Amino acid sequence: MRSIAGPLGYQLVVFLERQEDGMEQLRIAFGQKGRCKMKVFQVPMLAMSLVGLGLLSGLDAPPARADFTFGEPVNIQSDFPFLDIATDYVDCFSVDGLELYFTHPKYAGGEFVGIDIYVARRATVDSEWGVPVNAIDPNMLSAASSDSSISTDGLSLYFAHNPGSGVRLYVAKRATKQDNWGTPVSVGAAVNTASAGGPCISADELELYFASGPDRPGGQGNADMWVTTRATVNDEWGPPVNLGPTINSPNWDGWPSISPDGLLLFLCSNRPGANPWGDIHVARRASRSAPWQPAVNLGPIVNATCWNAPIVSADGSTLYIRCDPKCDMTYWTYKAPILPIVDFNSDEMVDIEDLVMLIEHWGQANSQCDIGPMPWGDGKVDANDLEVLMSYWGQEILDPASTAYWRLDETEGAVAADSIGTSDGTLAGEPLWQPTGGKIGGALQFDGSNDYVATGFAWNPTQSPFSVFAWVKGDAPAQVILSQKDGANWLMAKAATGALTTDLKSGLGGKSLSSSAVITDGQWHRVGFVRDGTSRILYVDGVEVAKDTQSGIAGSTNGLYIGAGSKLATGTFWSGLIDEVRIYNRVVQP
Repeated sequence: MRSIAGPLGYQLVVFLERQEDGMEQLRIAFGQKGRCKMKVFQVPMLAMSLVGLGLLSGLDAPPARADFTFGEPVNIQSDFPFLDIATDYVDCFSVDGLELYFTHPKYAGGEFVGIDIYVARRATVDSEWGVPVNAIDPNMLSAASSDSSISTDGLSLYFAHNPGSGVRLYVAKRATKQDNWGTPVSVGAAVNTASAGGPCISADELELYFASGPDRPGGQGNADMWVTTRATVNDEWGPPVNLGPTINSPNWDGWPSISPDGLLLFLCSNRPGANPWGDIHVARRASRSAPWQPAVNLGPIVNATCWNAPIVSADGSTLYIRCDPKCDMTYWTYKAPILPIVDFNSDEMVDIEDLVMLIEHWGQANSQCDIGPMPWGDGKVDANDLEVLMSYWGQEILDPASTAYWRLDETEGAVAADSIGTSDGTLAGEPLWQPTGGKIGGALQFDGSNDYVATGFAWNPTQSPFSVFAWVKGDAPAQVILSQKDGANWLMAKAATGALTTDLKSGLGGKSLSSSAVITDGQWHRVGFVRDGTSRILYVDGVEVAKDTQSGIAGSTNGLYIGAGSKLATGTFWSGLIDEVRIYNRVVQP
């Protein structure tokens, strides 16, 4: 038995009993004294061992990283009063938070003559910043330098430099953090055969990411993302490799920032779907040797209407955003917390139900519950994830990426409230409130004839990647769960088969995406559609049931219909129950 203290007087008690049939029985009691709940699990004996906090850790499994979202970005420009928003922009922070490097123009006789890298220092993270100075002795540099990236140990500074033959990558070193930077040198001929800028060094200093223009053979179009690697820090950098079409677009791609575990690559791109100045995107990979998945636009939470560039903090908890929010050619610095998704069942409360889900996936590579130690997890559900979950225990959690949420828990009246946005719905026909008949709380009963809910505008499908999910219980095919007035049917049951289908597609030559998963069998199903920027994905009960790639999706700024087709045509009205309709401005991985 193991007992773990939780917040607010809660206690978690774990009992492990070995059974004669080769199974182990895991008993979990959780609650306050005298009011505990017990949950019993049967788990394979060899798959469990007491570790860490005294709970269980499973066998190795392929990594499956957790999803995450962002808190509201906060303007922190006032923290750096020495920065001129008309000319200066932040390059990077040292891991200990005691140095800030930024790009700063230099003048001679009132005339602009180039740019330099400056550094501001402070004694502690609570101290005021000192007066900025040149990071590198100007006598060591023959021309402009910018866009620096400091190594984790603080002893190497990579940056873009123009020695007269075009922008190239250089590095300066120092013996200790108290020393001045030494004479910069080229990172090597293998890299500097063509233009290179905006470098970002990985935490282990074995990968160097950068942007390079069309003068480098093998690119995708405009500026592309490249990486050069080496076996050890004492080796030469190898020939750069283009990160390919999953990362790069025919447009401009640059400003890389790699996460401390090397599994997330943030970048700025003005590819289709982004604002013309560039939005922040992120790409994932399962391991350091795995291929990168397609880069996904992070959406309006972190992207302003103009230029946006990322810096992910050394501990993975914060995204710093360099941007031009007013589109007036000024540089501002914001920061947004990177938040784990701890409300696993989306009931807006972190409680025993979420704990049960975590324990059920213990030792597995489950992306939903793998929330620690960093916001995107470590590839296994274990004590690290329990610790993160407990830190949120008892809190009401509303996913900041939710843009509209119709709980459908009302008991009477003609309004279906949007509990997040301003897209309240109005009941048409005579759908019936079912206060206790929903999958979560109440639901709406539709008769399949003329019942539906008309909402205000909630989402334009041409915006950044998004997701939409709903619980349904239906008994007839060829009916629509959610549509956009005079637009597309977002979620529907295919005629004849009742299989989940979406009609969200490109306007010219696009095709509907259908699955083989039947959702009109009279049982509750959670259905969903996800657009990640390049792919369309359908989900039923947390399982991917269909996926394809389509270049674009036709947009609309009209309101939505819940329970009817986009034209309110006969035969498209839903017959059955609908509950918990929710739209997210991010990719949701159920």
